[in-house]
Amino acid sequence: MDPNSAPIDVDYLVVGAGAVGMAFTDVLLSETTATVALVDRYSRPGGHWNRAYPFVRLHQPSAFYGVNSEALGMGRLDTEGGNAGLQELASGAEVVDYFDRVLRERLLPTGRLQYLPEHDVDGSDAVSVTTGARRPIRARKIVDAAHSEVTVPSMRPPTYDVADGIVCVAPNELPSVFGDASGYVVIGAGKTGIDACLWLLDAGVDPDAIRWIVPRDSWFLDRRNIQPVEDNFESTVGGYALQLEASALATSIPDLFRRLEETGQLLRLDPEVTPTMYRCATVTRTELDQLRSISGVVRMGRVRSIGADAIGLDGGTVKTSAGVIHVDCTADGFKRRPPEPVFSGDRIVLQSVRTCQQVFSAALIAHVEATFTDEAEKNALCAVIPSPDADIDWLRTTLVNTESTIRWGSEPRIASWLEGSRLNSVKTGLTGAPTPAQIGTLRTIVRHMNGAVDNLRRLLDEAG
Repeated sequence: MDPNSAPIDVDYLVVGAGAVGMAFTDVLLSETTATVALVDRYSRPGGHWNRAYPFVRLHQPSAFYGVNSEALGMGRLDTEGGNAGLQELASGAEVVDYFDRVLRERLLPTGRLQYLPEHDVDGSDAVSVTTGARRPIRARKIVDAAHSEVTVPSMRPPTYDVADGIVCVAPNELPSVFGDASGYVVIGAGKTGIDACLWLLDAGVDPDAIRWIVPRDSWFLDRRNIQPVEDNFESTVGGYALQLEASALATSIPDLFRRLEETGQLLRLDPEVTPTMYRCATVTRTELDQLRSISGVVRMGRVRSIGADAIGLDGGTVKTSAGVIHVDCTADGFKRRPPEPVFSGDRIVLQSVRTCQQVFSAALIAHVEATFTDEAEKNALCAVIPSPDADIDWLRTTLVNTESTIRWGSEPRIASWLEGSRLNSVKTGLTGAPTPAQIGTLRTIVRHMNGAVDNLRRLLDEAG
């Protein structure tokens, strides 16, 4: 029998070797003696990072990304650009190389992992994407690590019509077409749109030559509040305390957002425009100032078409021409699907159990799988948080986050793992006796945690 067609017998079949699948597999191999088959359609691990634009960087510190057992980056502070003074942000190339190194140097050497690149899964078979050859996989449990189905602009054409002669590119192509343009139009207000605007500004493009189409304004997170706690207790743990305090004391939803903005927990592009979107996008205040230098922000809804001389939007048209480079940044990122139980018989569906922290979530789910046996208990510990989209989702996600934090804190096996996990950005980080100020911050968290849960429930009920 051809060894490449022989059945594979393993404890777990993990479908998807993106960041989520890698984070889950790393903890499972570290904390159990299980065998794993890891199947992915790409030739290298890393998922959508293999299709990322060349100037992409993480929006969160490298310190909190990747797999639990291996640090990403050197723990350095950036010295240049909008992230200067904060923890380094790995580039897309660095992320792909990192996952490849983790696979080759940590996971495969266990002898308990079989890796099948360039394969899809059809039923119980791994199917080569190049030859169509099938290989049966017999697994005790199947882990869906591709449930979120990340889509980036390079994976599909624009969803609107583009006239002949008009240049409309994904961000991947922007550096190659950059140059003799009469102007630039960045389409999309999410993380990719922010990156494209900042890249153009850093490349020396006059802000007045950039038109930024923003269908919805967004609430942003200040990246200074998302740093390793060891050297940033005041902004990280202190910021968390301020969020809980605002959540517990707010008298209305507008009052909540006012408190969050006044304490620096949320930022917005234009103080005169109330955001209606929240997707966990992070910026520094330096980057926000750069974005604010773009005067040509178009708030007329989504693009419906790009013609020879005009862009059609929900709310009207704006002029364009063949000399303008249009940058499509409208891919939806993580697909929003209704939540389902993480654990269901012989199936594990990897989803976020902390807002917008997918790799942390996958690692924690693996730890729960390795540590607990009762399915109901495991699902109670892994309450799913759908990806946020609208401003009201800040309340919904914070409510479930807080409830989970309370639940995890009452379970010693979870609490201990959380404090030792490098992927966990929400921990005290204290190695010695806390200072009086730190004690005060910790007391604020304890004082307002249950009140935050009760008040967020009330505000959400009032909002319907």
